[in-house]
Amino acid sequence: MDQFSHMNEKGEVHMVDVSEKSVTNRRAVASALVTVGAEVLERLQAQALPKGDAITTARIAGIQAAKRTAELIPLCHGISSEHVDVRIDVAPPDALRVIAETRAIGRTGVEMEALVAASVAALTIYDMCKAVRRDIVIGPVQLEHKSGGKSDWTRDANSLRASQ
Repeated sequence: MDQFSHMNEKGEVHMVDVSEKSVTNRRAVASALVTVGAEVLERLQAQALPKGDAITTARIAGIQAAKRTAELIPLCHGISSEHVDVRIDVAPPDALRVIAETRAIGRTGVEMEALVAASVAALTIYDMCKAVRRDIVIGPVQLEHKSGGKSDWTRDANSLRASQ
């Protein structure tokens, strides 16, 4: 069971002990593609959706979600986020790209916080737009970059699900 960091010697799931790790600056960026269709994209840009300003609502939801990641992911460490930013850009011809960045000073990474922020922001866009169209597609949701700790990593064209 040595290769599974979240399993102890008995094969039981447990939280990894990070108390001996060095405190470093940690940063992660994740993205989510939300394909909404041309009509919904036009309405989003004109702020003409029945539920209101979907972009601002999604950004706030993503920021809140990042701060609550440890409550949602059972073995995720609670961290004190130093910075959370959620940006939502138009991805022509019919989609939005959510970019979530998280930073912290700590003993463990912030990848999960970035992924949760991007995911919840994408889900919020769906929720705000579903009155107009229900066949919205979310995905891929993926890590784009992580730094701090023992290793740095950036997505490239050879990654499993490279960015579109």
